Amino acid sequence: MSHAAAITPSLAAVWTSWRAATQQALYGEHGFYRAQAPSRHFRTSVHASPYYAEALLELLLQVDEALGRPDPLDLVDVGAGRGEVLTGMLALAPPDLRERLRPAAVEVAARPADLPAAITWAAAPPPSITGLILANEWLDNVPVDLVQQTRNGPRLVLVDAAIGAERLGAPPDPADQAWLDRWWPMTSRGQRAELGRPRDEAWAGLVGRLQAGVAVAVDYAHAAAARPPFGSLTAYREGRPVAPWPDGTCDLTSHVALDACAAAGTAAGARHTLLTTQREALLALGLSGDRPPLGLASTDPTRYVRLLRRASEEAELVDPSGLGGFGWLVQTVGLPLPGGLQACHHDG
Repeated sequence: MSHAAAITPSLAAVWTSWRAATQQALYGEHGFYRAQAPSRHFRTSVHASPYYAEALLELLLQVDEALGRPDPLDLVDVGAGRGEVLTGMLALAPPDLRERLRPAAVEVAARPADLPAAITWAAAPPPSITGLILANEWLDNVPVDLVQQTRNGPRLVLVDAAIGAERLGAPPDPADQAWLDRWWPMTSRGQRAELGRPRDEAWAGLVGRLQAGVAVAVDYAHAAAARPPFGSLTAYREGRPVAPWPDGTCDLTSHVALDACAAAGTAAGARHTLLTTQREALLALGLSGDRPPLGLASTDPTRYVRLLRRASEEAELVDPSGLGGFGWLVQTVGLPLPGGLQACHHDG
């Protein structure tokens, strides 16, 4: 089955919304994020290179300075996986920062046995945060409903998780219809959209916990001017894209309307907003991907090889056709945008 598959009725099917089916498939008792090791199924910036953690540490240092070096300083990673980015940032942090840092991983899976003791592990974010919130490829896994345009207007797409079949259901409720009208209006029969209101609410919930500091969402994204006409629901299993099926054996994901999330964050109290790409953000935070001078290969070959390896990893992180094309949403509470990011092209 794919998101563009034909609607297949079945008298024996048990129909539910894609949002409910995804919630169960990803976060239920035996769901993907509770029972699987997600890094087996997909590769994120966190897994691509330790220099991603280095760039995020630079951002944390800028936030720390802007806040006046508070004690404690919160660092919260929502959808933390196995805590890789927090572990990397903690290892790189200077001693003074490490002593004040209060790192927290937010994840539904069990705490990894090898996670540093300094990192707290919980299923929900702290209620009050002063510092930096990271949400790397989290919003795309917040379950949403799918709708399809018919001659009578949008209708919810229902799915039977046992067989993967789909059928059309009722119109979306008024709140979702209002979101659709504002953020993803459909004009032709057969078009599909993902109703992003739960993601807006999830993001606003994070921003609302921020007493002072910065919140960053990094994700597959699209904007109002270029929504995918048939939605973007897909799935990954063992590193390969597969037909989306909410049976708990694969990651279910769809791109995020980060512009809608930004508006929700502003309504929740965000002061400044940056919408940019990962490429621009990481370049502003000190990564480049530039190759070392060729002459170094003869004068200091060991250093040349080390720098060449680093350049290769940085280049992957900022590649505009790959990881560098991810969207970055940065919002602040009680602060201006961090200095390193002020030069980025942004909207907001």
